[in-house]
Amino acid sequence: MKKIIIFLAALALASCKNNPQNVSSSATNLVVKTENGAIMGVTNKDHSIKKYLGIPFAQPPVGDLRWKAPQDVKNWSDTLQTNEFKSKPVQANVFGDMRSRSNGMSEDCLYLNVWTPKTTSEEKLPVLVYFYGGGFVAGDASEPRYDGETMAKKGIVSVTVNYRLNVFGFMAHPELSKEAPYEASGNYGLLDQQKALEWVQNNIAAFGGDPNKVTIAGESAGSISVSAQMASPLSKDLINGAIGESGASINPTLSPVSLKEAEQNGLDFAEKVGAKSLAELRAMSTDSIFKLYQNKGKLNFPTVIDNYFLPKSLPEIFEAKEQAQVPLLVGWNSAEIPGMAIMQGLEYSKENFIKKVKEIYPKNYKEVLNLYPHSNKDEAKLSATKLASDRFIVYSTWKWFDLHRKNSDQPVYRYLFSKIRPELKDKSKQPGLAGGTKEKDENAPETPKPIGASHASEIEYFLGNLDRNKEYSWTKDDYKTSETIQQYLANFIKTGNPNTEGLPEWPKVKADDNTPSVMILNTTSKTENAKNDERFLFLDKQFSNK
Repeated sequence: MKKIIIFLAALALASCKNNPQNVSSSATNLVVKTENGAIMGVTNKDHSIKKYLGIPFAQPPVGDLRWKAPQDVKNWSDTLQTNEFKSKPVQANVFGDMRSRSNGMSEDCLYLNVWTPKTTSEEKLPVLVYFYGGGFVAGDASEPRYDGETMAKKGIVSVTVNYRLNVFGFMAHPELSKEAPYEASGNYGLLDQQKALEWVQNNIAAFGGDPNKVTIAGESAGSISVSAQMASPLSKDLINGAIGESGASINPTLSPVSLKEAEQNGLDFAEKVGAKSLAELRAMSTDSIFKLYQNKGKLNFPTVIDNYFLPKSLPEIFEAKEQAQVPLLVGWNSAEIPGMAIMQGLEYSKENFIKKVKEIYPKNYKEVLNLYPHSNKDEAKLSATKLASDRFIVYSTWKWFDLHRKNSDQPVYRYLFSKIRPELKDKSKQPGLAGGTKEKDENAPETPKPIGASHASEIEYFLGNLDRNKEYSWTKDDYKTSETIQQYLANFIKTGNPNTEGLPEWPKVKADDNTPSVMILNTTSKTENAKNDERFLFLDKQFSNK
């Protein structure tokens, strides 16, 4: 009898080795065969979702591959364990309030993560690919607020993607352009995202996803990335829908510069760090490059109109109707940044607001004052907040919305997120700029109570991750708000339309509507007509002339 048991065990083991997808029931069929090799993931606590963390989608961009477009990942023979997040991109703790679950930090960072509710190999579920924010200088795909489990529970295959940042992700240089087959440089972080979208097309079916139903989404720099991927001829045919949360690659928000200007930035950096050639730059260690980048004033490395990933500016691409012709759901928050960005330390008052507006708009201040009411302290505070937010990121997002609705026959849905987060549990902390928290500065003035939803504060609500942020005293109203938004997003990802029975109707916006509808996302969500788009039309004239 003992010999029979040993024989059967050996036979079962041989079967698993010959076909890695025929794993035992205790492993709950966690092995997936990708184009490059087999991987094995883990399940969530209730075994309803399978997680594959740290899947390589390109070769490590190190050595001679530093500052090159991402290269095809090499095949592997053994089953790859994908049960933990890999390294995040090299970055500084710029915002002080980002939370990472990554396994260290490295230039070797081109990994993605997949959450799937797949139960059979025949399933074709819609796919969400989410790009993180952080100003193209910080962030990573392991952050708890981006976790894909909740959306996966709604029947969606969720993907988060790492991409290169700062000097490693966006530096251009004449020598780099010369060696590239497409005769340009920079935009490596955006090309990483595009490579991930190619990976999704080629592999997501193995996870139960439908490569013909891929929606991309992101917040801040992630939203800027979504707008750029919509515009790029390399990516526009790889997506079927887009969601933008506060940000577009349009002046004045992290908009692309000419290749000539970007290359000069690279030359300036090389000169400042004492590198006489590209070979010398590549020979430097990661730490050396990054420390020099930090010590030299963190030179700006913007995205680039490179005639490859981006052949023209986004307005030019959209006006020519050359962008991805897909449904778009886009919006921003009601108080993206504080009004002190305008007031510069002055108290909120009618007189001080007028003074600052005259300084910013000496020729057009009367028009601005008409657009932003300021008759008393409260009005001045609200208008300073709106003007600061508009100049920071709201206008560029509105412009993206306006361009797509006027140059596409696909539906466009607009929102304004207005839910103010509850108080922090720990009174020794204060909200950070990137949606998290940081220690209070004892010498700084008391943080004023918010008058609207701040930048990045919507992320946990949108992706159903309030529970993963333990620092706020979430209430029933917060969970109600989040569940409503999740339903809207899930419907949009599945059908290109956020509406379904039981939710307030969210009308699509018409191209010629002068008072377009906007969904106010709050405890009780409702649709209103946009009231103050005149201010965006004014800013459109200002920024279009630059």
